[in-house]
Amino acid sequence: MELTDLGFDGWFEQRAASVLDVGQGMARVTAVDRGGFLIRSRGAEQYAELAGKLRFETEAAMDLPCVGDWVCAQWPASEGPVLIHAVVPRKTHLRRKRASTGEFQMLASNIDVAFIVQGCDYDFNMDRLERYLMMAAEGQTEARIVLSKTDMVSPVELEQRVAQLAAAGFSVPTIPLSNVSGVGVDDFRALLGPGKTYCLLGSSGVGKTTLINRLIGRNAFETKAVGGSGEGVHTTTRRHLLVLEGGAMLIDTPGMREPGVIGASEAVQDNFADVSELALNCRFSNCSHGQEPGCAILQALTSGSLSEKRYRSYLKLEKEANVTISPNGRSGGRTRKSGRSSKPRRRS
Repeated sequence: MELTDLGFDGWFEQRAASVLDVGQGMARVTAVDRGGFLIRSRGAEQYAELAGKLRFETEAAMDLPCVGDWVCAQWPASEGPVLIHAVVPRKTHLRRKRASTGEFQMLASNIDVAFIVQGCDYDFNMDRLERYLMMAAEGQTEARIVLSKTDMVSPVELEQRVAQLAAAGFSVPTIPLSNVSGVGVDDFRALLGPGKTYCLLGSSGVGKTTLINRLIGRNAFETKAVGGSGEGVHTTTRRHLLVLEGGAMLIDTPGMREPGVIGASEAVQDNFADVSELALNCRFSNCSHGQEPGCAILQALTSGSLSEKRYRSYLKLEKEANVTISPNGRSGGRTRKSGRSSKPRRRS
């Protein structure tokens, strides 16, 4: 296996040149577990540890190696672990806010496509889906929606789910599938290209691990059955980059109930483009869209062209996104957007 098979292209080669030292080689992080790392270069996976300088000079946890990172590694002359000396700048990333501390947690990096998996049953949640989409957008990662457990709803109910996504303005492609019947799994498999990296995001029990087992053709990873459907509940405890037959790479992730979006202001604007466009017509440039006169968003809400639910989601996520992030990755107070003032907009 060559580095290019693991996704190492000219973009990474150019940036690795500034951090790679003599005696070191490139490797990709495939798993992180309790301070240790699994990395892969041209051979099999190997255990690695952080070099002392990297460990003590890194201020924020999110700057340490995560699954998907390219790192500069030094292999020992005889015995001892492989040492990681530097992390190559990331092309894309997926990260969330820790609920307990407000710090960023890196989930994975250098992802080509993030598949956001939602079950068609009780798991179907538009608000959560919006957060996942903004997580991907904030990290410059292409996203697609996977509607799993289609066998648990009728064809009419499935059409209703797809219609809900369209009505909410989600423009990303949607792939319906069932891990039980296998319908849609081949369509999903056809989307995976060699040398590309994909990630599965979603709540516990939506079938991410079961889908991976179907893709590799065996039960390599544990799932637990629930009810009579044969579907699995969450058993993934760490992220692991797998190389599938055909050359595509896939990262499974532990389930998340509520992905955070702190610091993702631009992603909010992108995913609520319709609301953001309305805001340009507000009378005041720093309009909070709460009670100011001349608020175009409130006018759209009154006329019915903007739904109450989408309006509330926009306000909630826009408020959360506009929070300052300190160098150590902790969230601070709300910050005013640059260039805003309370002066009325000029009318031509």
